[in-house]
Amino acid sequence: MDPERKQSSSPSLSMMTDQSKEDVVNFTVDERNSQSSVVDEMKMRPSNPSAPSLKSYRSRSPPPDFSNAIPSVSILSVGEMQSKPEENNFTLPPLIEDWTKDQVKDWLVNKLRVSKELSQKLYDQELSGACLASYEKEDLLELGVPPAPAIQILRQIKKFKKQSEAFAPATPAPERELNQRDNAEMSQELDESAENETVSSDSGIQSLSSSVWMLQMARDRIRAVINQNTAERQFVIHTPDNLEAPQRQRPVCQIRPFDKSNSSIFYKENDILPPMAGPSNLIEPVHEYHLLPNVNEASEREILYEFTREVFSFAASCMNSRTNGTIHFGVNVQQAQQHGQVVGQTITSLNKYNEAFESSLGDFFEEKYVNVARLCIRPPNFIQVLHENGTASDKWVIEVDVVPAISQTQDYLFYTELGITSAGEKHQCKTLCLFVREGPRSVNIFADTNPRVGQEKLKDLTEKVKNLVSVRKAAEENKERCFPQSYQGQRLKQLMTRGRHVLESSLQVIVVTDKCHPDQLEHMDFLKEISLFAVLEFDPESDLNGTCHFYRIDRIANLHFPHMYTAQDSLPTLIGKLNLFKQTSWIFCNGRLNEESEEDMPLTPSEWLKRRSGDISKMIGFLCSPDIISKDKLLVTFVLHSAVTDMSHPILETFCAIYRTLEGADNMVCICRDSGVFSDWKKLIESRCKEDISSKCIYELSLNEISSTVKQLKEPQTQSSQRYLPSTGSSSVLLTKKADELFTVLDILSENECENTEIEKSDSFDEFNKKVEENFYRGGQVRWWNFHLSEQRGSLPFIKRDKYNELYDLITPVEGYRSSCVMINLFHPPGCGGTTLAMHVLWNLRRKFRCAVVKNNRATNNEIAAQVINLLTYGKQDQPGYTPVLLLVDNWEDVEDLKQCIVHVSGERTQQNTFMVIILNCERTQFPDESSRSSYVPNIFITNKLSTKEQGLFSEKLQQLKTYHEKPETFYAFMIMTNNFSEAYITNIVSNSLKALDATSRQGRLLSFLALLNTFVNGSYMSLSLCEELLGIRNSLWKQETIDDSMTPYSTLLITFSVEEHGFYQAVRFLHPMIASNCLQILEQKHKLSLAEVTINILHCEKVYKSYMGKDFLVQNIQSMLISRHRKEQGDDKDTQFSPLIEKIHDKEGPEKVKELFEKAIGRFDRSATLPQALARYFCLREKDFQAALKWALDARSKNSNSYIADTVGQVYKSQLKKKIEDSEPLTAEALNECLILGSKAAKAFQESQELAKKDETIDPFDLHNRKRPKSYNTSGYVGETEVMMILLDLIKELPLSQSRDRYQTDILLQILKGHHTIRDFHFDHSNAATAQFVDVLAYHERFLISLKPRLKEIFSFFENYFTYLRPRSQERVTADDRNKKKLSEHFKQYLKIFSSSEQEKASEKARNPNLSLLQEIQDQRFYLETKRADSFAGLLQCLSDKSGAEMERIFKKWKFIFEKSPKRSVSDTVNFILINIVMHSIKPSSKELKKYEELVDLLNEELQKEGTHSNSTEMYYLSMLLMWPTKDRKLESLSTYKDIATYFRSAKKSFHRRFSHMFPVRTAVAHFFLGKSTRLNRIVSKVVLDQILRERSCSDQSGQSCTLNHLWQSGAAWNQPQVKKELLRVKGISESGEISVNYGGNLKIPVRPAYLGDIRSGCSREQISFYLGFTMEGPVAYNIKYLTAQ
Repeated sequence: MDPERKQSSSPSLSMMTDQSKEDVVNFTVDERNSQSSVVDEMKMRPSNPSAPSLKSYRSRSPPPDFSNAIPSVSILSVGEMQSKPEENNFTLPPLIEDWTKDQVKDWLVNKLRVSKELSQKLYDQELSGACLASYEKEDLLELGVPPAPAIQILRQIKKFKKQSEAFAPATPAPERELNQRDNAEMSQELDESAENETVSSDSGIQSLSSSVWMLQMARDRIRAVINQNTAERQFVIHTPDNLEAPQRQRPVCQIRPFDKSNSSIFYKENDILPPMAGPSNLIEPVHEYHLLPNVNEASEREILYEFTREVFSFAASCMNSRTNGTIHFGVNVQQAQQHGQVVGQTITSLNKYNEAFESSLGDFFEEKYVNVARLCIRPPNFIQVLHENGTASDKWVIEVDVVPAISQTQDYLFYTELGITSAGEKHQCKTLCLFVREGPRSVNIFADTNPRVGQEKLKDLTEKVKNLVSVRKAAEENKERCFPQSYQGQRLKQLMTRGRHVLESSLQVIVVTDKCHPDQLEHMDFLKEISLFAVLEFDPESDLNGTCHFYRIDRIANLHFPHMYTAQDSLPTLIGKLNLFKQTSWIFCNGRLNEESEEDMPLTPSEWLKRRSGDISKMIGFLCSPDIISKDKLLVTFVLHSAVTDMSHPILETFCAIYRTLEGADNMVCICRDSGVFSDWKKLIESRCKEDISSKCIYELSLNEISSTVKQLKEPQTQSSQRYLPSTGSSSVLLTKKADELFTVLDILSENECENTEIEKSDSFDEFNKKVEENFYRGGQVRWWNFHLSEQRGSLPFIKRDKYNELYDLITPVEGYRSSCVMINLFHPPGCGGTTLAMHVLWNLRRKFRCAVVKNNRATNNEIAAQVINLLTYGKQDQPGYTPVLLLVDNWEDVEDLKQCIVHVSGERTQQNTFMVIILNCERTQFPDESSRSSYVPNIFITNKLSTKEQGLFSEKLQQLKTYHEKPETFYAFMIMTNNFSEAYITNIVSNSLKALDATSRQGRLLSFLALLNTFVNGSYMSLSLCEELLGIRNSLWKQETIDDSMTPYSTLLITFSVEEHGFYQAVRFLHPMIASNCLQILEQKHKLSLAEVTINILHCEKVYKSYMGKDFLVQNIQSMLISRHRKEQGDDKDTQFSPLIEKIHDKEGPEKVKELFEKAIGRFDRSATLPQALARYFCLREKDFQAALKWALDARSKNSNSYIADTVGQVYKSQLKKKIEDSEPLTAEALNECLILGSKAAKAFQESQELAKKDETIDPFDLHNRKRPKSYNTSGYVGETEVMMILLDLIKELPLSQSRDRYQTDILLQILKGHHTIRDFHFDHSNAATAQFVDVLAYHERFLISLKPRLKEIFSFFENYFTYLRPRSQERVTADDRNKKKLSEHFKQYLKIFSSSEQEKASEKARNPNLSLLQEIQDQRFYLETKRADSFAGLLQCLSDKSGAEMERIFKKWKFIFEKSPKRSVSDTVNFILINIVMHSIKPSSKELKKYEELVDLLNEELQKEGTHSNSTEMYYLSMLLMWPTKDRKLESLSTYKDIATYFRSAKKSFHRRFSHMFPVRTAVAHFFLGKSTRLNRIVSKVVLDQILRERSCSDQSGQSCTLNHLWQSGAAWNQPQVKKELLRVKGISESGEISVNYGGNLKIPVRPAYLGDIRSGCSREQISFYLGFTMEGPVAYNIKYLTAQ
């Protein structure tokens, strides 16, 4: 149908559709729409009742037509709003949440009349409006607000919010006069237009009577005019009570960029889209909103039909008006509700909408214009609607763009045919429509019932189109010419690199981002290429389908929440716990959707502000703290995928928190999706922070362009992009980047390390090569690159030390290893190349072993062990065999425990005897040769003396260095070795370097600090940022000055290196420990700077204790320098009473300086208990000032009450006691009294130490230097109490109570001490006043004196059990045990000497009481046993190894006499008698005195029946294992206790744990007996017998090296000896879920503990096993476990 025919056809019916009804007039703030505001020219069309109703196909009334429905409402002129008291007018933001703390203070003082003192207090506590809006009464009371003002404040806030709900913001005072006239005119205009409102209900148009809507229209109109006249809007808050508060207006959100089909945008529920408006410049799109019916209101077919009808009607109107446009479905258009509000449509299938769109196009347009329409109308875009908390909903907004390009539309008119339902006939008919845009509406010009009107409008439109064609063409041409030149790519490079050429790997990046559209995720891959420290994520679904999920495909990220960063843990603890710097932290700042905890669920913005913003602020304060990341190494990048339009948006709050913490935006980059997002972001930041952020923003580049640019900026990689590990059968496995990141404590050496790297292909490789070599030879840590570069053509081989081959052979023995985990020690002095030698061996074994270096000395042994086994099993599935792991640890303090941890973890993860781990420990010591001789593990050592061969190699290397480097003579670490560690050479270079030094300058101060630390604390350093602070280097982020520049010419003595232990940062130290020591000497000698003065300077320097990276480690080192003593057993040159620094200051500068130094240190570290403890020891040991010593010891105890400090208190009393005795010659009664008081106090202090030892944390939490030391059970309290008691006994024994001092007097005194007599029974010369005074003193302290002997007996018994039942886990404790055994042996001899009864005493006792002769004899027998250390269960076990057969015969007879003659036999006597039979049988089985096995079983059975299963007699239950272990002949089944035998075995474990569990961290139970193949007592085989067998056998391996018993047992070789196999019985049992049990028929199931957890497989597999059974006090133990299926 051509246009002419259309003009002639006069429609007989009013053809009005939904599109023809004029929508609500929207007053928008856009200037281009101001002309459409002349609403009074619009007239209502009369409706024709006979015409068919233009209802939708749903037979519902169409939406109401409010085209002229302007409400009549009385509008209050803004200028009329005035407050009563003028002084109360002050300007505030419209929302309480936006008030600053200053504005809150003003409001409190001026409005609420709160006192200025209280207002200032709240101001000091950072009370902002956001806080105030979320507070409750309890919160204000906590801040110190009295109840009355608190109630007043809360009520005013509530009233203010309530009033805000009904009123829009008022106009600021300066605008009143300017806009009053405009507002009045507007009110009049609105009133007039409202009077013209007439609507017809027949046409389906509803009348508008809602006053709310009228008020809203008035507000919109007022706001439109105000916005035209005012660039920036402020609001006046009027304080009188009768004035309403402003209402919060929801900001207009950004819509999808026009004609962008793949735009990454989301809408949120209740977002407000821009108001609908008429055409402007034809290029800017018009917008129209619709809500489709839901599935409960219409069928799917009806919904799709309405969708296509609305789309093509709108499209035709845009094409005929030649304007771009977008129709939005799922957006509210109802005037009674929020116009433009995003509601969303529930869509079951996106494809059905696309299909309906394509298939219906031809139905609506004429055939000849279908292709034109297809080119102009874009396919639907589906925009997902998010919930307000950021999670995805099931609703969408559907948007269709219309682009009527002039090349397509030319001068055509586009008619559409719509199906109209007749009201009378109830059927549909096709009706011809011609839609155009009139204002914000689509109008059908054929809708009028008067045909003549339609004809006139068609004629006018035809003329108008001709004009529109030319206007459209000009607009398109103008748009094509607009190509603004952008420099944002260059800006991005500058911002990311800080003006450098590359994005340095040391730069730590924090990214703040929101929900990323799935189409854009691939362009977020640049996050995988940078040093991503943390991501602050505001998409609660990111881990499911967002950026986090995308990142974790290839990289490791730990999922965190903000509250995890607000814990009370120390900084190093929190860094370690969260794996900061090792793995990316992905912090969900608005919760996670799949989180079960209510605390971590997503929140709406308003809830977020109240409940989560505090945690965010604290977290940011932590992450951006200088303690964590130096400001010059931090970059915060905001990646905004969606517009931020709300002043209280969580991302904006986060920005403000970071802005405050970093004191500006210098460290920030903002990447915005487009200019619209940028514009909103810029305005909000200008409003909140008063700063123009434009120079920090990127908004003209696509995310693809940004990603590609950032990836190009990164530094060339120094590692291969694909790293391989050796595997079985000469194969290899790929170590992925993600897998590598899991090894947080290991630096893994790959097969192809340093090969095919980016750096080798870059132009900077020569510079890199030179720098790597220079850094190492100057004194830096050797890198794998040093070995790689030395293998290249033209380079000399890396210097191979003389001990290289010896170490290589030790690691790779020809005969292999007997154990699956072995240790090798390399002893070396600091700075002589020991670690370099070890790494050289690793380098050359990298294709044979999986090599790794422990790079984090703070790591725990369990953590290392787990990662070592992960490395061992990496790339393996079910295939047999593993490639051995070679692990290098540097100066590890408990390698034995690390080995046990590896064995334990390997047992859970690997198959039996299929793994091999070699631990190479580089141990620093001043006497490597001595350490080597005393070590029980394979080892080598090197010294700081080079052989002639080595000196030649170093000289040759020096010549090569001269070829490539300008001044290799300044490579002092290398030159020191070249000169064979010559002291003269070192003195010369240091003297020459420091000859012009001013010790009082900043450079001199820094050098003195470093020299002191590096001399007295191995491995110490200072962070680079602290050094720059001390030197006064005030660099910006784009800094140029370096520490080398500032420290010239002294910088040649220093080196800068990277630290990973306590974060990731740069640090500074001296090149070599010998240089540091020499520097300190020169400062002392030439500059008169004493050690004490340097130490006090470092204590007084406030900058050292401010926030910076590495502060905790430095503070620990400073404290260590003051308190850590040297001990030979730890590899030091000698044992010292105090730290070497204190010892030197004491010797050179005197005690006053030491005391001054300690007191200043205590003042600086006021929470440390070890410093006052050290000072107490100094006063006690060196000054003999016991009052001062006690004062500081008690001060230490008040700060941290542990067993070591309690022991120090006891030691002070003990020393004072000894001094008092020395000074009291001759002894007086008064002195005796003082001595006994001191002794009593000392004993109490030592007893307190004993109790505290059971629950000790062995180190001061503020003295973390010794944190790695193996835990030890502190027995010094027992030793100290013993020494005090022996001193007192010696003192009392020598009291001058009579002139003769005969044996009788001594016996009487001993009887008193034994408790047999009282002091009053003592006969003395009463005329002797001195003696009487002595007796009075003894009587006063009698209770304490008679406790001495039983306490001594108790302590000796404790040590017997301690040494016999348990053995130390570490070799270091073996040495300490030997030392204590020796000391206690001397005390025991003295104890026996004092308390042995003389013949006179015995005769006297018998004469006094003849009936006691039997008891006396029994007592004599017991005393004999006590002298032989055979009076206890533990003592009898010791007899197995240190008593001969003859001596055992005598001991046996004594026990037999006691057992048979005792009137009342105790449980312990019976238990000991049974044990003496077992021990005697083991030593002399032919003895005639032995009881039969059956008799012993009956005795034990009798005692078990008496005591039951809850006794503390561990020894009794232990015997039940030895004697009653089930036998094949089942003879024991007749015993009444046999049915409970398994219960008795468990009782042994329970009672043992009750008595000794506090010792388990450092000691383990010992097996004294094993189960043999024989019967009765013969099947109880003692370990002593097995040791004797092993000694008699050849204890040498094939190489002739001797094997100690300890090595045979530790390695497991002992179990393979034929004679041992002959003696012991292999027991069959079941292994299940890591536990072992033995079944003996019926219900008898006995649990057995594996001696080594590594012997048990994981996987919960139920397997049959066999093992040797040992008996410990804790229970039965399985040794040498073997799986029967593998035999």
